[in-house]
Amino acid sequence: MASHTSGRGSGMGRPPNVIAVALLGGFLLIGVLLTVAVRNPYPVIVSIVAGLVAMQSPRIAQQWERGIVLRLGRFHAMCGPGLFWVMPFIDSVASWIDQRTITTSFAAEQTLTSDTVPVSVDAVLFWMVHDVQRAALEVQDYMQAVSWAAQTALRDIIGRTALTDLLRGREKIEAELQRLIDERSNPWGITVQSVEMRDVVIPSALQDAMSREAQAAREKQARIILGQAEVEIARSFQEAAKSYHEDPTALHLRAMNMLYEGLKEKGALMLIPSSAVESMGMGGLIGAAALRQEKLVGGDDRKPAE
Repeated sequence: MASHTSGRGSGMGRPPNVIAVALLGGFLLIGVLLTVAVRNPYPVIVSIVAGLVAMQSPRIAQQWERGIVLRLGRFHAMCGPGLFWVMPFIDSVASWIDQRTITTSFAAEQTLTSDTVPVSVDAVLFWMVHDVQRAALEVQDYMQAVSWAAQTALRDIIGRTALTDLLRGREKIEAELQRLIDERSNPWGITVQSVEMRDVVIPSALQDAMSREAQAAREKQARIILGQAEVEIARSFQEAAKSYHEDPTALHLRAMNMLYEGLKEKGALMLIPSSAVESMGMGGLIGAAALRQEKLVGGDDRKPAE
């Protein structure tokens, strides 16, 4: 269903404006004075009739409105904004055209995409009347015509678009939709400013399948990244092994750093192969570290007693 924020109406449906009321009051006052002067009721009756006829002449259009005046059924003038005059019983204001930007919501429900997926799309159309005369004379109800043109264009685009493109390429679809609607509505004096898709609803079963597919794709990507990280780590270890092989002192310093990092926390336990202790001469270093660890632990145990 389409909705809009502005309408069109005939001049007869509008309440009298202040100028018309002033004219009626003036004629009525003159009639009363003449009636009092001649002591005859006919002047006041004639003045009331004349005032009712005269008050049909002044019309007021708002700043954003234009009035289409027909004279004996034929187009005579486009009037407004502000005060303008028409000839009673000869001229008529056929319609009032709103030239502000108008919003129209439209939807395509349960429309099949090119890959046979039923979707419901909700969109908003922003448009305005740029040629008042054509909008009033070339189409019976330009607002309803714009609404139907937007719905048919949306269904047309959905029918030749895949679901993936519909979900990911909204900007492209909106631009194409604007072009199609503008081509159809330009002969009516209407310009489409923009189209925005608010929501695309797909079946719940398909949503679950797409969610599982996306989750599997993320897990696959995470495993690929983890594997690449393992390869880079292995390459780094290979480069480090070459450096340590060529420089035993650097290897010894690295061993000392590893022991320090492992034993600086209280209660830490580090297992080192005996071959590593013999090859790197770490026996004395390990003994000193263990003694230091024992002193730290023993000191903490004695503190509460003190």
